[in-house]
Order: sequence, then structure tokens, then C-alpha cells
Amino acid sequence: MAREVPTAAAPKRRPPWLRVRLAETPELLETRALMRRLSLGTVCEEAACPNLHECWSARHATVMLLGRVCTRACAFCNVATGRPDRVDPDEPRRVAEAVAELRLRHVVVTSVDRDDLPDGGAGHFAACIEAVRAAAPQTTVEVLTPDFRHKPGAVETVAAARPDVYNHNVETVPRLYRRIRPGASYEHSLALLARARQRMPEGFTKSGLMVGLGEEPDEVTRVMQDLRAANVDFLTIGQYLRPSPRHAEVARFVEPAEFDAFAAQARRQGFLLVSSSPLTRSSYHADEDFERLRAARSERARAAL
Repeated sequence: MAREVPTAAAPKRRPPWLRVRLAETPELLETRALMRRLSLGTVCEEAACPNLHECWSARHATVMLLGRVCTRACAFCNVATGRPDRVDPDEPRRVAEAVAELRLRHVVVTSVDRDDLPDGGAGHFAACIEAVRAAAPQTTVEVLTPDFRHKPGAVETVAAARPDVYNHNVETVPRLYRRIRPGASYEHSLALLARARQRMPEGFTKSGLMVGLGEEPDEVTRVMQDLRAANVDFLTIGQYLRPSPRHAEVARFVEPAEFDAFAAQARRQGFLLVSSSPLTRSSYHADEDFERLRAARSERARAAL
């Protein structure tokens, strides 16, 4: 008898709540042209974000520093892995120029992992914050940094530049790290967030989590507890979407009602703000969320009187 050869599972079809409208508006085209003219990379494009059309049409793009090639190979991420690009010392100036031209109220700046650099790129983040402050003093700045693992003093360098929000994503539950986030450490990421909070008490800290990778609800609860123990202010939770067949599979599509339940649970845990929905991403509606963060802190302070 011939042996039956197993066939590959059919790709999971996205449910209706994950289908987005794609429209190339004049504002989107202008944002794209500006990024090209200034030779700036964006995580919106490199990570194949489903919200790109919406955000760019609102003239909001998340700049990705330090090239388009990452030194890590996380199973969820669409950014290329390989030999990294050279560091461009003029990049902070061009980021500041883009922020000024777009007249942004709030900007999010992230980067690839740069394990090849002595400080992991922390000094470049600081230079970018300083350049934006000089060119657009009314713009608030949010950084989404890599973990800077094995780079002593890197977190302190970024925090000393006083970003308004220090974001670092834990991404998934600790049980899945070896498969989803190899090279990273859950405990190290928690410690990074705690150090950032200690060094910028007037700022906000933020972290994000993907669901649909095979985590259990009680594991999500424990991550929330760990993040609150690190004094994280703002939590984002979104659906993992597989960028390509070579990336980790989607274990399941989490229904909107479950995201609402996560949000209610996070509020009970004491987060100042939570954004939890299938299409939530770290920088999705970040400008509006920053205003909500400030309002939530003020309200909590008044309630404590």
C-alpha cells in the first residue's frame, strides 16, 4: 500500500473584521513621496502593516531608523534579516525635516535590531529625538526601541534624551519566545521597561502584545501582571497576521469580543490606557492615544487627591 503523503494545511482566510479598505488618497501619495525624497524607511512598509493606507492618508508614518536590514530573525516579523546597512549620521536631520513638513503633533520612531553596534543604536535614537525637538518643538516623540540586549547603558542613553513615550514590545508570552522571538529574553524586556520608567518618571512607558500565536488566556493575564509590575502605563494588543509562508503560522483569529475582554482586564490591572482590537498595532492612532494618556494620568492624579 502506498504511503499517504500529508499535504500542507490551507492558509487561514482572514475573517471579515480583518479586511481593510485600500485607497490611494492624495495625502497617502504625498506622504510616500516625502519618505522617498528624504530616503527614510518606515516600519509601515517593511512590516507590511495592514493600517498603512489609513495612517498615511492621515499623514502619519512610523520612521524606521538604522537601515532596512535587521540582525535578528524573529518568526513574526517581515523586516529583512542579514548584513545590516551602514549607519547614516544624517538620518536624524532628515527625520526631523519630515516631521516638520508633515506638521505632526506626535511622531513614532523605531528601528531594526542592530546587535552589531556597540550601543545597539541607542545614540542614534537620542540624536533623532534631539533633532526633532529642534525642528518641531511642539511635536511629542515616541520611541519604539529594540531590546538592546547585551548593550549596557543603551536604555539610559535613550531615556536621557527624554522621549515623551518609551515603547518596547514584549510581543508574545514567555512560553513562545524560543519559537517566535529567538535571541530575545522576556525577562530582559521587562527589566528594560522598568529601567525606562525609573529614568523618565515624567514620561510614559508602553508595550505591545500579539495574540493568535498559540498563547493561552491565562498566559496573557500573566503578561499583563508582569508589565504592570514594571510600571508600564499603556498596553496594546493586536492580532498576529502572517506576513508570508516562511513566517510563523496563525494559530487562530481572535474575535473582537475577546479583544474587548482583554481591554477590560487590562483596565482592571491598572494600565492608564489600553488599545485592544484585531488591527491594533504599536503606532496605530498613536497621536490620539498620547492625548488620551495625558488625560488619563491627569484624571488619576485628581482622583488621588
